[in-house]
Amino acid sequence: MSQKFKILFSVLVMAIILFALLNLNTGFLYLHFSDFVSETSQSQIAEIRINRVLVMILAGVSIPTSGFLMQEYFQNPLAGPDILGITSIASLSVAFYIFFSQNLFIPEIFQNSFMSISAIGGSLLLMTLLLAVSRKFSDKSYLIIFGFLVSALAGAVVSMLQLYAEDQSLKNYILWSFGANNTATKNQIYILGILVIIGLFFCFKTIKPLIGNSLGSAYAQSFGVNLNRLKILIIATSSLLSASVTAFIGPILFVGIIVPHFCRMIYNPSKLWHQWLLNMLLGIAIMLVFSIFAEKSHIPINVISSVFGIPVILMMLLKQSRS
Repeated sequence: MSQKFKILFSVLVMAIILFALLNLNTGFLYLHFSDFVSETSQSQIAEIRINRVLVMILAGVSIPTSGFLMQEYFQNPLAGPDILGITSIASLSVAFYIFFSQNLFIPEIFQNSFMSISAIGGSLLLMTLLLAVSRKFSDKSYLIIFGFLVSALAGAVVSMLQLYAEDQSLKNYILWSFGANNTATKNQIYILGILVIIGLFFCFKTIKPLIGNSLGSAYAQSFGVNLNRLKILIIATSSLLSASVTAFIGPILFVGIIVPHFCRMIYNPSKLWHQWLLNMLLGIAIMLVFSIFAEKSHIPINVISSVFGIPVILMMLLKQSRS
């Protein structure tokens, strides 16, 4: 492990601790340490803030990891978690649930859970379809085109649903689409944590084959890399990680593109094990910063990530056009 990596690792860990503490003290009320460790009149507020930090940590791990896998597999710095249409289908599933469940009696305590289940269920169906389609396409570019078509179709259907939706349904969907970091309950965080751990386990299995794949398909096969198995693992892992976060806190755009880009700028891009770890640490730090801005400004976190991400992507495109 190089000295530069140790320094980067230490700086990012300290930044995460600092931003987490700032998150815990960001809100309408100032909380004392006792509010977080014992039962007080403000313990419920303290629990909401703890849940907010935990959700941002899980999102910071999941979204950049998903983007990292997509970019390394497709060898495209503009690839992100939504490149295969997973985020779009999760959004479409939530839209169907919100727009068609208004006439059903669903206890309020279960509404967020059913919304998350619908998003994950839709994403799993698309993942199954992607795995089936991937067997037909040997060229990676066809998968990207397929994902683009799925995203376009999902967007068109969502627009149609919005056109005929009732006012309250439309408002609920728009609020969800902005990204909500304060609404996740403790049980939802447990479920999200389990899904993220499973996704990270599969990601661990893909790093070594990805190293071989980055040197070329023929080279990878000569060293025993099963390219079909790698493709299935990449699709399954990226789908699980991005869909889980989308299900519980809404779509968080551009983070999965810009974090891997920054990590390649600050450290050797060929060292994938180090890159993966840096992606997770930097992703957590950025999501915690976004959460602080969201609480201070009352601007939805998805809007903040877009305002931050779009200029970065434009600079990436300009840089590529000059090279």
